[in-house]
Amino acid sequence: MQHVNCFTTFLRDTVNLSEARLSLLAQRVEAIYQALKANPELGPLILGKKPQGSWAQRTIINPQGDKEFDADFMLHLQEVSEWAQSPKTYIDQVYAALHRHSVYKDMPHTRKCRCVQLTYANSMHVDIVPYVRLADGREVIVNRDNGEWEVTNPAGFTAWMQEKDAIANGNLRKVIRLMKYLRDHRNSFTGTRSIILTTLLGERVQHAVPLMRPGCYGNVPTTLLTIVEDLDVWMQARPVKPSIPDPSGSGLTFDHRWDQTTYAYFRARIHTHARQIRAAYDETDPDASVRLWRELFGSRFPEPARLPASSTTPAASPKFPVAPLVIAPSRRGRAG
Repeated sequence: MQHVNCFTTFLRDTVNLSEARLSLLAQRVEAIYQALKANPELGPLILGKKPQGSWAQRTIINPQGDKEFDADFMLHLQEVSEWAQSPKTYIDQVYAALHRHSVYKDMPHTRKCRCVQLTYANSMHVDIVPYVRLADGREVIVNRDNGEWEVTNPAGFTAWMQEKDAIANGNLRKVIRLMKYLRDHRNSFTGTRSIILTTLLGERVQHAVPLMRPGCYGNVPTTLLTIVEDLDVWMQARPVKPSIPDPSGSGLTFDHRWDQTTYAYFRARIHTHARQIRAAYDETDPDASVRLWRELFGSRFPEPARLPASSTTPAASPKFPVAPLVIAPSRRGRAG
């Protein structure tokens, strides 16, 4: 059974980062931005800011236990010709501006490969990612480890996400959050980065799919079933790690963000989850179905509200066709 209301509650109360935390995040990012703007050396170079990553794409979720949640924002800086031979100078200058600030100098802050990370005491850190629009038109961020520019296209990625989410009737982002919850809170497919997970799930959403399977993106559990089964079919046909192009059109790939071992583990876990989701979805007994959903998502997946005895006859859910699931040899243990 689909238990649509249970998924709504589960997302709202357990999976999604709360509105209070999102509001706090926005306030802190604005405070950081204003502090950097006020810096006499860096401030005149700052042209703007915008969210990045899961915050920008609305796929951010609650962290596990007392772990930190993080959010990125891009700091648009003017190109400086004197720094052309040393792109890492942009990161160094952001770091130095924080280091001189009366408040942020006493907070943990460090330089990472592509950002400056500022850590708060209450389970949160913010990554500040400098980016520059070069004279030749390229939008670039800094790879400090290599001392090189990396082409980026955040607007293109956002447009891709919006298109895919619209095809899925607004359910793609919710499915991505559910799958990130499986990874982070159920310790499934550890090692697969969010950008790869988002891309692989999003690329399975196609205009042609609902033409062949009407209703396949009709609600959250049905969209979850559709996308995970389609991803399983795609991955079972690819035992060797495939190349994952950046869907923003930057011309780059995400291939360096995982290896064959990580891919093989992820592929096996998706095969298992596809079967678990199908079993829970097709189970007609309400209690048994909830039990199967809870085996997948854990005990925080809610039970449905009990109706009065006079109205206990459940409405029949529309039957959803079985996708051409690839059957792989059974495996023992967690991966199988």
